[in-house]
Amino acid sequence: MRGTDMISLTTTNGRTALDRQLQGSSTMAQRSLRNLTGTRRIAALVAPAAAVALLVVGCSPDEEPTDAKGTTPSVLTGNPAPEDVGAIGAPSEGGEATAELETPSGEPAGKATFTTAEGSVIVSVKAENLAPGFHGMHLHAVGKCEANSTPPTGGAAGDFLSAGGHLQVEGHSGHPASGDLVSIFIDEAGNGETTTASDAFSIEDIIDTSIMIHEKPDNFGNIPTKYAPAPDEETLATGDAGKRIACGVIEKS
Repeated sequence: MRGTDMISLTTTNGRTALDRQLQGSSTMAQRSLRNLTGTRRIAALVAPAAAVALLVVGCSPDEEPTDAKGTTPSVLTGNPAPEDVGAIGAPSEGGEATAELETPSGEPAGKATFTTAEGSVIVSVKAENLAPGFHGMHLHAVGKCEANSTPPTGGAAGDFLSAGGHLQVEGHSGHPASGDLVSIFIDEAGNGETTTASDAFSIEDIIDTSIMIHEKPDNFGNIPTKYAPAPDEETLATGDAGKRIACGVIEKS
């Protein structure tokens, strides 16, 4: 073989080897690129989870607040709940009161509880041993529950009449009365339960007054005009709720 042929062969073989090396490097680069792309995909999936974790962690409860942009506010605080917060999360603002209900014959007729929340008195009544149907219910001015008694202003005797009329707090004399409440429904078994709220009085206003359940529903002075042009004084005063069938003196608890 001539020298020029050897040089040509060497050159050709060298180029072939170089081409193979370059091709191999290109293949490795493509594989690396694919691996890198996969890594980026993994990073793209991990990043939102990391962001959520960062959002949840935020500032610690004891960390001072900041007005710097991009700062996540603290989710929790280190402040304890107020001592006067009750089981339902509402502060008991003015104490509590209770009343044990009884019929004119002295039979137990249930219990009423009075608590406070958000500026109102919550009245909860559980009644028993009463006739089925709707019954008017009010707070009365005097804390007496005496069978066959006379009204404070005098007159004929009757059940629980010594409890006086509907409660009117100081400075109020209009209709509805301060002591007007919702009616209570009694089922066929003689039991009933209701809860209502009123801002017409406070716990202190009702201590040593009474809660009364009546024989009939209360019409709250609403008389259809086809029967009368307007409710009379008795209707406004009593709601035409009839006799007093259960009474309880309200006492602070």
